[in-house]
Amino acid sequence: MYESAIARQTQLALVLAAVLMAPAAQARITEIQITTTESPTFGGFSWPGVGQYEKIVGKAFGEVNPHDRQNRDIVDIEFAPRNARGNVEYSFNFYILKPIDLRKGAGKMMYEPPNRGGKTWTALGRVSGGGDDPGSIIDPAVLANAFLMPRGYTIAWSGWEDLGTLDTFNASANFPIAKVPPTAANPTGTITGPSYEYIVMGAAAASAALSYAAATLDKAQATLTHRVHLNDAPQIIPASGWNYNAAGTAISLVGGNFLANDIYEFAYTAKDPKVNGLGFAAVRDWMEFLRYERRDEHDHPNPLAGHIKRVYTEISSQPGRLLNDFRHLGFNETESGRKAFDGHMQWIAAGNGINMNYRFSQSGRTERNRQNHLFIEGRFPFASVTTHDPITRKTDSRYASCEKTRTCPLGMEIYSANEYWVKSASLLHTTPDGTRDLPDSQYTRNYFMSSMRHGTAATPAGTPVGTPPGRGLCQQADNPLNSAPVQRALFIALDEWANKGREPPRSRVPKLRDGTLVPPLAQSGMGFPNIPGVTYTGLKTTRYHFDYGLNFYETGIATVNPPLVPFTTPSYQDDARNGPIYPSFVPKTDGDGNDIAGVRLPDVTVPLATYTGWALRRGAQASDGCEASGQFIPFAKTEADRGSDPRPSVAARYPTFAAYHGKLRGALEQMVSDRLLLCEDAGFEEARLMQAGITRGVPAPEGGVLPAVELLKACSERERHHGHHDRDDHDDD
Repeated sequence: MYESAIARQTQLALVLAAVLMAPAAQARITEIQITTTESPTFGGFSWPGVGQYEKIVGKAFGEVNPHDRQNRDIVDIEFAPRNARGNVEYSFNFYILKPIDLRKGAGKMMYEPPNRGGKTWTALGRVSGGGDDPGSIIDPAVLANAFLMPRGYTIAWSGWEDLGTLDTFNASANFPIAKVPPTAANPTGTITGPSYEYIVMGAAAASAALSYAAATLDKAQATLTHRVHLNDAPQIIPASGWNYNAAGTAISLVGGNFLANDIYEFAYTAKDPKVNGLGFAAVRDWMEFLRYERRDEHDHPNPLAGHIKRVYTEISSQPGRLLNDFRHLGFNETESGRKAFDGHMQWIAAGNGINMNYRFSQSGRTERNRQNHLFIEGRFPFASVTTHDPITRKTDSRYASCEKTRTCPLGMEIYSANEYWVKSASLLHTTPDGTRDLPDSQYTRNYFMSSMRHGTAATPAGTPVGTPPGRGLCQQADNPLNSAPVQRALFIALDEWANKGREPPRSRVPKLRDGTLVPPLAQSGMGFPNIPGVTYTGLKTTRYHFDYGLNFYETGIATVNPPLVPFTTPSYQDDARNGPIYPSFVPKTDGDGNDIAGVRLPDVTVPLATYTGWALRRGAQASDGCEASGQFIPFAKTEADRGSDPRPSVAARYPTFAAYHGKLRGALEQMVSDRLLLCEDAGFEEARLMQAGITRGVPAPEGGVLPAVELLKACSERERHHGHHDRDDHDDD
């Protein structure tokens, strides 16, 4: 069923002939269609010095030359449909918020590639509500406290992956990507190949959709397996136990449902791959249009023409992995040879790429402790500096391509403890052989948010302030730590680095050389306390180098999928029988179970609980990884309540409110001094943590009244009166 080498050579020969006959054409955004303009938006709210904002929503159309050096690495682009100019077309939705009077704007843009179709900017933006239509936020109290609009930033979103749906406000939901059709470019007919599905249902379900239609409904050409735990041997479900639907786009079990949270894996032959790597070009071309072009080919004006001098990203999780590959593949160089982005602020992406620029790719997949291990995501190079891979014998870095063209963006790599336990994040700052720490890149800094989970856990709606999140499928309550104040401070530092050359705060990561970065040791060696009712197993995702068949790492085309690994051994973790291993490590903890190294939030520096970036499941899948979740394990309030818990109680740590508040104030002042907390966030953080202390057992202050919150002494006049003073009026360099 797979293409032969001769067939592929024939296809490439036909494509080359087409190139010689086709006229050369530059790739670009060819047309924008504005479908909605709301001016003013945000209910007419106006920010001092900046004024009101407007909302612009629409659809953009673009095309790329498949033979340009910047596009040739897009897998299967040579087989995609062409227009009369010989180019491959795409389109996407976009959503823009901008000052009505651009003269009052900062000349800067925050661009966010949506995360699975959603806008996740609210934490950085210090706003709430709005969903996928942020302009619908009208609460004056929320808007007055916003982070980006008072600074005059334009904010933009655009589609980059095909989610198969259409929604007016969902910027990424409609991104038509060319399928490879059975045309003259494919003399063997429809392109087929091995595909793989990892199926875990949150609730029992009758059927499971496939990412690509099956090339044949012959069930003998496919394999379905089932297991409960990750380390269980997969059990084959016989062909008589499952069926395709008529279109070959879904499977169902005979006489039952897919069981909730159990693991099913399906290997089959698929057809009609999509050219998903076009998403990289779409982001690049959209940035070039908004920054450098005045009009499209139909004389429609660029709504930001001549205004944008700097572009920074804000991402959460999946789009950060998109941008990791974006940089590595050289897409930060536009078709005109200029920078697409000046800086990337990456939150919880760490050292992984995305399953996108491959045949039969699935960009929505993400590997964690228990899921999606066999989709290519964590592949060399992992780091932003040049390293040598002892497995593939290659030498590379994320920034190798842009260094050659002098188009590298600056980068703030911010990630949680969860990325160490479930994403092998240590490979971002250690050598691939696991023997030593790496220096910083001249372009990036790394910031480990100590003891955090993947993102911030949601607290159930309607619960009192300070109530910890629920536990869901996990054994303990989820981790409530919130990195947003640090992200805002580092966003300002990124801007100052790009605009003024001011060095950002130093990297803060655990290290091999000082013993704060270690293998997942036994509990006693790890330093993690033996807390009653809390299980520690040291479960960690292993970064294997997988075999997807001949030349996969050069072509992006698998001939074996899932890859050649047995996964029937007694253990998934660090088992060389599953393939070559890139050693990875985790942060060591103190006696409370909190991580020693990294950026320690005041919640961790002056703790009321143990916070972990990892968690374990309960129920039928007990002690398997609980994926993105962490743990919140509070200290006993008093020594009498403590029992056999080795951690001192809150009362023993903080005998008076003054003792607690003094330590808290010192921690906040240090963060401001280190440029890891803005003065405008310090007061809220102080008030929040004072109340948290009272709730968790710190003695109330005299009279029962919390002291007035004051701006910290380290705060500068400029930080207190940010407004539009962050505007940058000089030309782009």
